[in-house]
Amino acid sequence: MNGLSSQEAKAKLEKYGPNVLPEEKRHPLILFLSKFFSPVSWLLEIIIGLEIFLGKYPESIIIGLLLVFNALVSFLQEHKAEKAIALLKKKLEVFARVLRDGMWATIPAQELVPEDFIRIRMGDLISADLKVREGIVSIDRSVITGESLPVESKIGEIVYAGSIVTRGEANALVVATGERTFYGKTAHILQTTKTPSHLEKTIFLIVKYLLIFESVLILLVFIYSYFQGVSLIDLIPFSLLLLVASVPVALPATYSLTTALGSTKLARTGVLVTRLTAIEEAAAMDFLCVDKTGTITLNLLSISRLKAFAPYSEDDLLVLASLASEIATQDPIDLAITKTVRHSRFSECEKLKFIPFEPERKCSEAIIRYQGKELHILKGSFHRNDKDFQEMAKDGSRVITVLVDQKLVGFIGLQDLPRENSKQVIAAIHEMGVRVQMMTGDAKTTAEEIGKQVGIKTEDIIAEMYPEDKFHLIENLQKKGHVTGMTGDGVNDAPALKKAEVGIAVSNATDVAKAAASIVLTRPGLEDILEAIRSSRKIYQRMLTYTQNKIIKTLEISILLGLGLVFMHDFIISQLLIVLLLFANDFITMSISTDHMAYSRTPDKWNVRRLIFRSGMFATLILGFSFGAFWIAHDSLQLSLPQLQTWVFLILVFTGQCTVYLIREQRHFWHSCPSWWMIGLSFFDIIATSWMAGSGILMAPLPISLILSLFGSVIVYFFLLDFLKVYGVNYFL
Repeated sequence: MNGLSSQEAKAKLEKYGPNVLPEEKRHPLILFLSKFFSPVSWLLEIIIGLEIFLGKYPESIIIGLLLVFNALVSFLQEHKAEKAIALLKKKLEVFARVLRDGMWATIPAQELVPEDFIRIRMGDLISADLKVREGIVSIDRSVITGESLPVESKIGEIVYAGSIVTRGEANALVVATGERTFYGKTAHILQTTKTPSHLEKTIFLIVKYLLIFESVLILLVFIYSYFQGVSLIDLIPFSLLLLVASVPVALPATYSLTTALGSTKLARTGVLVTRLTAIEEAAAMDFLCVDKTGTITLNLLSISRLKAFAPYSEDDLLVLASLASEIATQDPIDLAITKTVRHSRFSECEKLKFIPFEPERKCSEAIIRYQGKELHILKGSFHRNDKDFQEMAKDGSRVITVLVDQKLVGFIGLQDLPRENSKQVIAAIHEMGVRVQMMTGDAKTTAEEIGKQVGIKTEDIIAEMYPEDKFHLIENLQKKGHVTGMTGDGVNDAPALKKAEVGIAVSNATDVAKAAASIVLTRPGLEDILEAIRSSRKIYQRMLTYTQNKIIKTLEISILLGLGLVFMHDFIISQLLIVLLLFANDFITMSISTDHMAYSRTPDKWNVRRLIFRSGMFATLILGFSFGAFWIAHDSLQLSLPQLQTWVFLILVFTGQCTVYLIREQRHFWHSCPSWWMIGLSFFDIIATSWMAGSGILMAPLPISLILSLFGSVIVYFFLLDFLKVYGVNYFL
């Protein structure tokens, strides 16, 4: 069997097309228009209709521009996210072992064509409809048919695309690809979850409280206005605009931009995020369960020691072990044994049968014919209590036992040394407040020795562990309130990877493990996990800044305008200026997604009560300044009502800009440099609104001297607030 030639495969690929299903893509115009169909958009559209009905065309035009602006930003960020996902799919490409031109090769599964001869084994995701030609495999078809138990597929039976090999190995012939597969399933079963994350739920919970507060305030304003004789025609659109001021208009764009930038940055470092919620969950992760082999260690085994028992020699031990091994499996243990095999009396025996290693039985088997007798060889991890076994394992060696007809032949010690940076990275993860627990199927002595070398305490080591135990480990940790991460590579790791808040498939993971995980590493080791934790905590800090800013500004604007109505018996800011204020706020809030945040040294978890209390304290202090500035302009400067409205608008713009810089940093604001986008947009906001106020564009003009004095007063006051934050608010909270 030589398989197809390269020319035949090329011709068939042109005839049948790639082994993928065409993706249905919506037209960009449809995607853009869909941004106008959401609760926030509907609220703005209702206001536009009311403004047109009342003949207030400038207000309706500006609100319309605000609506289009947010839709455009959201659309562009979604387009960037689609490009990132396309890159992700390419890097997570499924591969197949195929016989071409008489040689076995690994090619992308999308290049498979009918009549290709391929090899499948445990952990593979089947990427085309196949007919088994040699061997027996157990197939999990639950993705396709919903069957809960694996089905055994023998020679001549069809294995459908989308199913998973759970046991055994086989050679098979491709009978259908792409759209022609029986169930029309592709090998790619990875799906990005649409379930709202903890972060989204928390933010929207806070927004719900703000809307309730705003609604109660508007009701009180209506009652007060009724007794004061204020026109309801003016009050209705004004109240709706107050509601809009408390709604996170920029949230979708800010959230999309923040997570897209975070996932794109991680992709550049070799961390592929398949579920965006994992970026946020990693910020709160406080427990990380890590596989020893291949993650902490190099997964490059070499024989370090041999112990044979009479009548067998060390050469016999190696040959018998090699007979229970298979190069085609590419198993590190099998490769280490077969490459060091020596000549012995068993070298000329006949190999009758080979059964690959299976996690449930923790051994591989072979039946040979030697001198007319059939011998049954087992290679696995047996006789762990034997003193020679334990002695070999003391230095961290992985010990393999070889039995012939249930009689002990000997032990093989294999060394898998820790990676050079494992100790430093684990120490750094511990410093981030994340507890690292090592999991391994190796003997306890082996695991403890490796743990000692990389700085993992004995109580954080679980040895002699089966893959299926990982699910229960994660479940128990979650019941205790931990936010868990777990690394895995095998088909049996998939349930635990799916269960963990942060499921991490390592670089050599099976297709099934990658499909179940929320993060996929493309490089070996733990270093990229550390980068994922840091990046996720920066994203948390950005969204925390956004949320605090939203609470503070909502409280300041609504209470200030309510107090102004009580004292002035009129609106101290016009509807048009509220709309302009939304524009100014959107620029600075969206720039938060690009900010150079410092990550926290402990896991980040949302404390809504503390967040609201802290924001309320800042809102009270800022409101005190805002109302004082308003009262000075009314009582001392004797500004007219239109000028007073411009003055209040500038107060809200200037304090809004300063608020972001005040709360983005727990220390003094100058301890970290904001992003250039944030600085640039703040500069643009302040210059543009000051110029409009000085020139009388869309508002009553004010003298430049007054505008500069107001801006200077805001800066001085926020310097005082910054010191109060560091030595007062932070101390008590």
